[in-house]
Amino acid sequence: MKIAFVGKGGSGKTTLSSLFIRHLAATGAPVLAVDADINQHLGPALGLDEAVAAELPAMGARLPLIKDYLRGSNPRISSADTMIKTTPPGEGSRILRVREDNPVYDACARPVELDDAAVRLMVTGPFTEADLGVACYHSKTGAVELLLNHLVDGRDEYAVVDMTAGSDSFASGMFTRFDMTFLVAEPTRKGVSVYRQYREYARDFGIDLKVVGNKVQGQDDIDFLREQVGDDLLVTVGHSDWVRAMEKGRPPRFELLEDDNRRSLQALQDAVDTAYERRDWDRYTRQMVHFHLKNAQSWGNERTGADLAAQVDPDFVLRESQPQRA
Repeated sequence: MKIAFVGKGGSGKTTLSSLFIRHLAATGAPVLAVDADINQHLGPALGLDEAVAAELPAMGARLPLIKDYLRGSNPRISSADTMIKTTPPGEGSRILRVREDNPVYDACARPVELDDAAVRLMVTGPFTEADLGVACYHSKTGAVELLLNHLVDGRDEYAVVDMTAGSDSFASGMFTRFDMTFLVAEPTRKGVSVYRQYREYARDFGIDLKVVGNKVQGQDDIDFLREQVGDDLLVTVGHSDWVRAMEKGRPPRFELLEDDNRRSLQALQDAVDTAYERRDWDRYTRQMVHFHLKNAQSWGNERTGADLAAQVDPDFVLRESQPQRA
């Protein structure tokens, strides 16, 4: 399953996504973790030293390699240079799997040890001073969108993406790439404002959206969130001494996380696993094509000098049983 964590800056979405990744890893499930936030904090939240996290290979810097591999022998794509962030797979494209080894993971993913388990971590790369005035962050997250377009994940396999703060992901079609979106909201008016934006934007796209209340201190906070988001409120998370220790760089073993918070993480997994039965690969592929055609017309054709609508394979549907390409 593909899972996104979203929320306003400071809501705690990176902390919660890291806790969920640790929870899944502790069950023995294969996990692909992706930091797509403009502020690259997922690595340290998973226990990496800041210096080590800063040296993680940036997906945005390896976009030509990613494009060349994913293109495969797809005859509708004349060259890797004509691929944009929304280019959908077709007959001959290479499809990524969570469990496999491939050149994209070799170049961009690194293992992170978590107690007795490990996950693969990929990062978009930071927005640097050199990017100011000459690039936008979507040029980096485009690598993530392209990866998600070509990723087939099965039952009990998880791709968890820590998204950029706010509603910025709606600047592309990436918000439709997930089976479940967890919106992390504090019990304040500002805390639920991003929820309203997401709910409005996602309404016509069948987005499975659940709210995780964070920094909740009592029943009044829970009542406030319930009043604001209704049945979309899935669980709430309160103070955690374990998290405080983690933020100091001294996380205890994950099994020592407070029982209430462990139950909240299990509720997240239960919601994700239940959503598996609702997966609609045909709709997923249609939405992929929809946003590709919009981007092609808006800027892609002019940027590449090619008719990117011709990249769409009308007979192709991305499916879990997709045959692997050499």
